[in-house]
Amino acid sequence: MFDHFLVSVVVVPPVLLALVRLLADRLSPRVAAPVVAWSAVGAATASLINLLVFALKAAAEQPVIAHWFGWSAQFVVDDTARYPWVSWAGVALLAAAVVSMTVTWRRQRRLLDLAGAGTTPHGPLVVVADTAAHAYAVPGKPGHVVVTTGMREALSPAQFVALLAHERAHLAARHHRLIRLTELAAAAHPALWWVSRHVDYLVERAADEHAATEVGSRRTVAQAIGAAALAAAVPAVPVGLHAASPGGVVPRRVASLLTPRPRVAAVIGLVPPALAVFSLAWTAEAAWDLGELITTALGRG
Repeated sequence: MFDHFLVSVVVVPPVLLALVRLLADRLSPRVAAPVVAWSAVGAATASLINLLVFALKAAAEQPVIAHWFGWSAQFVVDDTARYPWVSWAGVALLAAAVVSMTVTWRRQRRLLDLAGAGTTPHGPLVVVADTAAHAYAVPGKPGHVVVTTGMREALSPAQFVALLAHERAHLAARHHRLIRLTELAAAAHPALWWVSRHVDYLVERAADEHAATEVGSRRTVAQAIGAAALAAAVPAVPVGLHAASPGGVVPRRVASLLTPRPRVAAVIGLVPPALAVFSLAWTAEAAWDLGELITTALGRG
């Protein structure tokens, strides 16, 4: 069974990271964002299930439990005798992943609640009297865009229309869900941290492209991004509440709008999810192997 741990927990997540670095920016961001997000979720799920399988194996190795159920504890131990640490490594890593995911989920909920606090939507746009320049999308049913008067005054009318188109694109595509899922995936496996951060960038690029199509001018959207970034006094609220804010990705977003890179065939985007599906299938085999191991051990108890 050790090969299942090695592949799904140790090998696949870093390989997925390498694939995302190589391929993601060569695809349309509208395609790349969900592809990368769901690939990360698949890889993280496979890793978690593998850790659960080995945690169960660690329990099955205990003489007391084996005596209760009538199987041979030593037979279960012998299956990974060359790697005696792997079962308890599964227990420790699973516990760490569960704690990390719980902390991340609670933080996401606090930030979402904070973003919606103090705004009473009476329509798709809420303007808040505040000299600080902020703009972000608050997900919900149907969701709304919050813009401060400081941000509104910092933009020209055309730029403001582009900003609204950008934020509405986040709501329409439910980008907050992709970000929340990939953050949880990164909490489950630290090798996926950069993948999660790149999804943040990809959803911003996808919203940029949507806004450029809606307003009919890539230059106007690029100017809006730059003007909003300069006007923003502090970074906007993270985790799915996407605002135009300063940071290292702003020049990349502007450059991508003004000088679009050639795209590769969308079929290339199937490579990361195919890797995640392979890892999930390999994980299913690990669970099956554990069942067979216990069944055989029952005859030796």
